[in-house]
Order: sequence, then C-alpha cells, then structure tokens
Amino acid sequence: MPTTNVRNLAGIDITITQEDLDGLTASVRGQVLLPGSTAYDTARTIWNAMIDRRPGLIVRAASAADVVKTVQFARRHQLLLAIKGAGHNIAGNAVCDGGLMLDLSLMKSVHIDQQRRVATVEPGCTLADFDHDAQVFGLATPLGINSTTGVAGLTLGGGFGWLTRKYGMSVDNLIAADVVLADGTLVRASSSSNDDLFWAIRGGGGNFGVVTSFEFQLHPVGPEVLSGLIVHPFADAPKLLRQYRDFIEKAPDEVVAWFVIRKAPPLPFLPESIHGKEMLAFACFYAGDITSGERALEGLRRFGQPIADVVQPHPYTGWQKAFDPLLTPGARNYWKSHNFTQLEDGYLDTLLDYSTRLPSPHCEIFVGALGGAANRVPRDATAYPQRDAKYVMNVHGRWETAAEDETCIRWARELTAATARYATGGVYINFVTADETDRIQAAYGENYTRLVSLKQKYDPTNMFRMNHNIQPVAAV
Repeated sequence: MPTTNVRNLAGIDITITQEDLDGLTASVRGQVLLPGSTAYDTARTIWNAMIDRRPGLIVRAASAADVVKTVQFARRHQLLLAIKGAGHNIAGNAVCDGGLMLDLSLMKSVHIDQQRRVATVEPGCTLADFDHDAQVFGLATPLGINSTTGVAGLTLGGGFGWLTRKYGMSVDNLIAADVVLADGTLVRASSSSNDDLFWAIRGGGGNFGVVTSFEFQLHPVGPEVLSGLIVHPFADAPKLLRQYRDFIEKAPDEVVAWFVIRKAPPLPFLPESIHGKEMLAFACFYAGDITSGERALEGLRRFGQPIADVVQPHPYTGWQKAFDPLLTPGARNYWKSHNFTQLEDGYLDTLLDYSTRLPSPHCEIFVGALGGAANRVPRDATAYPQRDAKYVMNVHGRWETAAEDETCIRWARELTAATARYATGGVYINFVTADETDRIQAAYGENYTRLVSLKQKYDPTNMFRMNHNIQPVAAV
C-alpha cells in the first residue's frame, strides 16, 4: 500500500498510510495536498521570500469542521503542525518543513451585523477582505496598515493600525472567537465563556488553538477619511523629528502621525530628482470628520518645506492599500523592533545616523505612534501587555537577493542594538523574527507566567508550537 512520510513532534519522519490519507481526504471539504500536487507550491508560499519550507502534507481547510478534522488527525499521529492564515508573519511560522500545514486561506467569509456593529470574520481573511465588507456600512475596527496582512495573525499578536489611538488595539475590539483546541474540540471563547482562553488569545498568538471565527466590535469610520503623506528632505529630519515629537505628544486620540525614513521610491507625486535618495515622510490619518482633521493636522503640515504634501480625503479602503506597492510578496524580509515611551534626542540622532546607511532601496525604518486608547487598558487585561508603548519602531530590512542577506541583516541588528538603551525592553510580538526566541518572554512581560499556566491547561503537549512559542513547562 502506498505511504507518505510526514514529520512528527519529535522531528522524526513517520509513515502515513494511503488508507489514513484517504480517510483524511474524505473527511474534509477542502483540499489535501502532497508534494507535487497541483496548488502545493502555491499553498506553501508565504509573504516573506526568505522562508522556503516544504511540508510533508497540506490541508486547505474550507470550514471549521475541516479544522477540527485536521487537528484531530495531527493529534492522532502526533504530527508537527503549522497554521497558515494569510501567510504574512515575518518569522514564517505559517509553514513547516516535513510536517502538516493547515492552510486557512480559503476561509474568507465576512459577515457584518450593521445594527450591532459587529463583524464575524473567518481566519483566512486579509485586511482588504474585512475592509471591503465593513466599509459598505461605513464601519471599521483597528487592524494593520497593509491590506494583504491576515486578520488572524495580526489580531492574535495584539494588532495595531491607524485606528488604535482612537479605539485601541485589535484585541481590545475582539468580542469573541471560536477556537479548535489541541484535543480537537471546538469551543467558544469570550468574556462569559472560557474567559481564561479568551484572555490568552488576545495577544498570546497561536499558542492555544486554531481560531476559526473572530467577532469584532466595529466603529463608524469612512467611507472617506483625511489621510496621506507629507514628504520632507532628509537634511531637515533632525529639526522636523523634534517638532513632530512635540506635536504628537499633545495631539488628540483622533490624530495619527507615524514617520518613515527610507530612500524615496518613484511615486508619481515625488519629483524625479529625489528618487532613490533618503527622505523623511510623515504618514497622517485622522479618525474623525474631515473638517476637524484639517484643523488638527494643520500644525504638522506647517513644519519645514515639504517636497510633497498629499494629505487629503481618501477612501478608507484606498488608504489601507496605500503601502501595498512597497510591501508586495516575493522580497526577502528581516525585521527588528523596540517599544518606546518617549523619543529621546539620543535615540533620534542614532536613528538618523543609521538612516544614512540604508543597505537596500527597499529598507526602511518606521516609527508608529500609539498612545491614546491603547495605553489606557490595564496591562493584565489581555495577554498583550505592552500598554506603556507610546511608540513602536520597526526596522524593516527588505531586499531582493540572497546575496544581500548578510549586509541587510547586519544593518538591522546593529541599528536595533544601538537604540536598545532608549527602549522599554518590551517588543511587539508580531514584529519578532524567528531568531529572537530570547525576546518572547520580554514581549509578554508580567503576563508570561499566566500564559505558561494556560498553555499547560490548553495545550500540555505543545502541539501548537509553530509560533512564538510559549512552552507549557518553563522556568518563569
């Protein structure tokens, strides 16, 4: 009888019989793919091109029932299991070598309850899928800034974006979730049902189960919002960043202004003379009516002599896609990150120094200003604990060829090491790369001990380990 080899939790390739495979195939509505199958390479390919792994078996689930059957199959055979939502995670945890990959990307249903302002969202949805449906009703919830990002992974790690200062983190807007546990059962997690599990999945990543449905609170946003970029010459950055710091510290929650330093891409509103040269850009957004936004952003727009100012009314869905061309799949990516409570002069000077040594035209440094509603939630209210983070830095190393790996990774690491003295010591878990296992405990801070206890309760054998792993037995 034909057999297939799939890696188990001990790292050993074991034999799965054709009879077992046929049984799995018959039990799911989705697809079961083996190496060489049609769609196998499509399913295993993720956003970060540095990750090139080959699972022994892929199940593309079509429903929550498919997830239950797949988890039960993995449990019965003790298989190494990876979970893919949209495959956007920087560390590449969505795909494993040799094991079983559970691909949720076909599960893309979005249901909007307009009266309750609640969205029910399946785990294969991207931000674009979510926004497409919610914006029909002029509604949104805090998510990320790149429309190809997956709702599931983003939310499970905390989740922040343009609406965070006004409405909090993604996890602060999660009402409930359906979760398939390690024993193969499907449960409801909310403040009134399995509330400890609900606490854990709001920031604890994929450590506790596979979420098959999310329920989010929605807020009135759009369909048009005031948003856009203000681009300045890099030479003016030392003065401008200090002015920005004073502006954002006093800004109301509705005002969002992040800054980005990179080489200027060939955007149509930028003069050709600046293309390929370092620039400073403020990415601006106002979570309210456009007239109020014009007044609130006026001070920032008066700073310096901008090369371009394209802050104007835009469709919310369009603004959510504005950075997609700079974040397309297929490039090699390596990130490093810190959280900050303030932007000290020494930090800004160090940042600017390293900005003169960008190793690739695709590399950038962005600093997102949080604060507001995100900082007013107690650090133990959710598994995500970084409630003192007013600023999040992402050193976004991005390049095209393997020959550039060493140079670009070294630049990102050295910049991050040089700025550590100004940081809180905490880090946003969704920005942690695969080689930073030493930062997982720092990402969870005082909540780590409770997370270990809940991991022991819900996944004592550590079936869900292809993630920023919280081990069920650890020194805490």
